[in-house]
Amino acid sequence: MKLTVQKLPKRRLIEQQNFPFEFLSALAERESWRKELNRPIYHMHKWWAKRLGSIFRGILLGSALPENADLRQAFYEPHDFSEVRVFDPFMGSGTTIGEANKLGMTALGRDINPVACESVRIAFQPVDRQKLIHLFEQLAATVGCRIRTLYQTEDDQGTSCEVLYYFWVKYVDCPSCAANVDLFSNYIFAKNAYPKKKPEIQVYCPSCRGIFEANYHQKQVGCVHCGFVFDPRLGQAHGAKATCASCQRTFSIIEAIQTSGVPPSHRLFAKLVLMPNGKKRYLPATDKDRNDYAACERLLTEELNRGTLRLPATELLDGHNTRQVLNYNYRTWRDFFNARQLLALGWLHEAIAAFPENAERDALLLLFSGILEFNNLFATYKGEGTGAVRHMFSHHVLKPERTPIEANVWGTSKSSGSFSGLFKSRLLRAIDYNLAPFEIGLGAKRKVFGASKPMGVQPVARWGGLEAGIVSLSCGSSGNTNLPDRSLDLIVTDPPFFDNVHYSELADFFFAWQTLHPRGFINETATTTRHESEVQDVDASRFGTKLGLVFQECQRILKDDGLLVFTYHHSRPDGWMSLAEAIYDSGFSVVQAHPVKSELSVAAPKSQTKEPVLIDAILVCRKRERDKRAILSPDAAAKTAASVTTKQLRRFAEAGYKATKSDEFVLMSAQFFVALGPIASAKLAQSAYSQQKNRLQVLTEYLKGRIPDPQVSKSVKPVEMIQYPLPFD
Repeated sequence: MKLTVQKLPKRRLIEQQNFPFEFLSALAERESWRKELNRPIYHMHKWWAKRLGSIFRGILLGSALPENADLRQAFYEPHDFSEVRVFDPFMGSGTTIGEANKLGMTALGRDINPVACESVRIAFQPVDRQKLIHLFEQLAATVGCRIRTLYQTEDDQGTSCEVLYYFWVKYVDCPSCAANVDLFSNYIFAKNAYPKKKPEIQVYCPSCRGIFEANYHQKQVGCVHCGFVFDPRLGQAHGAKATCASCQRTFSIIEAIQTSGVPPSHRLFAKLVLMPNGKKRYLPATDKDRNDYAACERLLTEELNRGTLRLPATELLDGHNTRQVLNYNYRTWRDFFNARQLLALGWLHEAIAAFPENAERDALLLLFSGILEFNNLFATYKGEGTGAVRHMFSHHVLKPERTPIEANVWGTSKSSGSFSGLFKSRLLRAIDYNLAPFEIGLGAKRKVFGASKPMGVQPVARWGGLEAGIVSLSCGSSGNTNLPDRSLDLIVTDPPFFDNVHYSELADFFFAWQTLHPRGFINETATTTRHESEVQDVDASRFGTKLGLVFQECQRILKDDGLLVFTYHHSRPDGWMSLAEAIYDSGFSVVQAHPVKSELSVAAPKSQTKEPVLIDAILVCRKRERDKRAILSPDAAAKTAASVTTKQLRRFAEAGYKATKSDEFVLMSAQFFVALGPIASAKLAQSAYSQQKNRLQVLTEYLKGRIPDPQVSKSVKPVEMIQYPLPFD
C-alpha cells in the first residue's frame, strides 16, 4: 500500500486541551507491565529512565497531526511523515528515534554517553537472524561448554547436576575479637515472590550452617539438622550495624570495612541446582563446591599472568553514585565480580570478539554487555515466581549487597539473567520486532501489526544528514550539534532527571568492558563516559544552566513553527525552578501540558515511596516570539492552573487512574507555566512560581472539593477550564 507523504499542519493536535491523554495512559499501563516484551527493541541493553514507546508514538503523532485528528484511530494506521525531521537531544535507549522511524520520519538522535549511542546503533541496524543463530551455536559448542563446566556440582547423593545459582554472604572481622561476622540481615535466603500464597521458604541456620525449608509465617523455627531454635527474620546485621556472635559486640559495618582497606569478603553457603530430571533443589554448599571455587581463583591468576585473558582494570572515579561503593573499598570495576564470574565472562567476551567484524558480532557483544548487570556481586535473588535474579541496577544506584547471588553465566533451561537465556528472550525478540514491529492494543487483540514499517534501517555514518526517512546518530553534547539553523520540525525528548541518577557514573560499569574491544561509538582511549557537558547535577541551578544550553541549541535548529515537546516530572519545587531557567532563558514558552501515565506503579523505586510520582507531564513548547497569548499575573496564572489541573485530574480519574499528591504537584506546576504565557525571562517565571508554589496546592484542594474553604483569599472561586488562544500570528 502506497502512503501519501503527510505535511505538518499549522495547528497541532497536541496543543489542544482535548488531547486524549487517557488513551495514551491506557496504552502505557499495558505496555509497562512487560516493557521488554512490548517494545523489545529498546531493551537490548540497560539504560536508565527508559520511556514507553506507546507514549512517544502518541507524542509524535500528536505533534504532527492536525488539531481535529482522531489519535485513537491514527495510532493504528501506517503513516509516511518522511518530510518531517525530528531530533532527540537526549536519545538514551532510542525510544523517540525508533518511534519516529516507524512513522517514516527523518530521525536524528544524539546522546553524550557512548554506551547509550552504541546500544541504539546496534538495536536499529539490520541483523541477519540466521547468521546470528549460527554464531550463537558456535559459541554454545565451544566456550559455552567450557563455561558450563564451572557450574557442575553434585547433590547430596553424589548425582552430577548443574548449578543454577550460588548463594554468598558478605562477612567482616569483628573489631574486638576478629571473628568472622556474617552480614545476614535475616536468615531467609529464598522465598516465593508471593509468600502469602506459597509460604515455603529456605532458611540458613546460623548454628550449624545447614539449610532447611520452613514456613514464611513462622516467627520461630527449629533447624532440622541441629535443633537450634531461632527467629529467621533476625540476622547479625541490622541496619548500619552488626553484632558479633562470639563476643556480642555491636559495631559499625562501614567502619569495619574501611578499616580493612579491601572490599568485603564473601562466603559461599548454599546453591540451587538443576537435577537431571528437570527439578530444582536447594542444597548447602559443600567442601567440594568451595574447592571448585578455589580452583577458579588459581586458574584466573594463571590466565592473567599468561596474558590470555583481558579484563577491565579501569578505576572508579568519585561521584554521587560511586561514593557508596568506594566507601566499601571497591576500587576498580573488576572488583564487582568474583573469580568464577571473571573467568566465565572473560572467556565469553574473547570468544565473541574473535568473530569477524559485522552486525551479528556487534549484536552478540551488546548482549554480552547486557548480561553483566545480572552476573556480578551486586545482583541478588528475587526468589521463585519471577525472574530469579534481581539485577544490580534495580534501585538505580550502586548498592553493595550483603547476600549476593552468583548465577550460571552461560545458563540452563531454567536460568535467569544468563547469556543463553537472554539470547532468546532479549536479542532474538528485539530482532523480530525490528523486522515486524507491532503496537499495543487495548482490546482482546494485544498486538496490532501493520501500523508501522519495519525498522531495519542502517543508521547513516554521517551526522546531520537530513535526507528523507533516514536515521542519523551522533555521540556528543547536544549543546553544540553542528546542525543547520531552522532545519528541524520537531524536537521530542525526555531530559535527564536532576540530582538522582547520574547516568555516566553507572554506565562506566559497562564501558569498562566495552573498551576492551572498541567498535562503533566505543573509543578504546577513553576511560570513562563522564563529560563536563553532561546534563546532570545535584545543584538545581547548575542543572538548569546545563539543560538551558541544550534548549538554546534546540531554539537555533528548530524551525520557527516547530515544536519542542518533552516529558518531565519532579516532586520538588527546585526541580521546576531549574526547568523554568532552561525553558525561558532559551527563548521558549510552554503552550500546553498534558498528564500521562509513566512508569509501572510497582517498579522498585516507586513502590518504596509513600507518594510516588506516577504521572509525567508532557510539556509542549513553541518559540516565544510565536506565542501571541497574553501574559497573566502570577495570581491569575495560579487560579487558571488550578482549574485546568482539576479538570485534567477529573478526566484521569474517570479513566480509572488515581493520582497521588506528588502527581497533583507535577500537573499544577506544569499548568502554572502554561498559564503564565510568553513571559520574557527565566527570572520572571521563577519569581512568579516562587510566589505561588505553596498556594497552587491549596487551590487544587479547594477546586477538587477536599477543603470547604480555601486557605487563601475569600474571593477565590472555581473557574472553568480556560481555552488558551493558540500561539499563532
